[in-house]
Amino acid sequence: MPRSAGSGRPRDPEVDRRVAAAAIGLFGAEGWSGFSIEAVAKRAGVGKASIYLRWPTKEALLLDAVRQYVGEVTEIEATSVREELIRLALQLFRHYLGDTGRAAMRLALDADRIPAVAGHWAKIRESQILAARAIVRRAIRRGELPEGTSVTLLLDTLCGAVVNHVHATPPSAQAKLADSAESYARDLVDFLLPNVS
Repeated sequence: MPRSAGSGRPRDPEVDRRVAAAAIGLFGAEGWSGFSIEAVAKRAGVGKASIYLRWPTKEALLLDAVRQYVGEVTEIEATSVREELIRLALQLFRHYLGDTGRAAMRLALDADRIPAVAGHWAKIRESQILAARAIVRRAIRRGELPEGTSVTLLLDTLCGAVVNHVHATPPSAQAKLADSAESYARDLVDFLLPNVS
C-alpha cells in the first residue's frame, strides 16, 4: 500500500495512477527479473523519489498495482449452467487480456518468487476455483450436471482454453479478440458441456 502523505505536500492521485499502471505494464512485459523502481519511474515519467515516497520497496509497489489491476473472479449466478460458464469465461477473458492480462500470466509464473505478492495471487486463483465449484454445485442441484462432476476438470478445461486462446493470439490481434470474446465463450461452453453431462 502507498504510504500516507504525512504533513508534506498532498500526493497527486494522477501520479499514483500513472505509477501503478506503469508497474503493471512493466511486470507484464518483463516479469519479476526485469521489474525495478528505476524502470517503473522511467515508464511512468516520474522521478524515483516520487515512487519511494509512496512505496518503500518494489515488492510493495507491485503488490499495490496487482491489487488495483488484477482482480479476483466474482461470484456468478444465472438461470443455467451454460450461462454461468459463459459468464465465467468472459471474466477470465477480461482477466487475461491487455497489460493486465500479461501481468496475470506473469504472476502465474513468478508469484511464488515474490513473497509480498504470492498470497494475493493465491486468493485470485482460489476465487476462480470457488466460482467454478459454486457453478457445478448449483448445476447438480438443478439436474443439469451429474453427481460427481469434476470441478477440477471443468475448470482446467474452461480456464485452460481461455488462457491458451489469449496466449496464442498475436498482440496485434488482441483488440479483435476482445470483440469476439463472447462468441468464443459461447462456442467453448457449448463444446464443453456435452462432455461433462
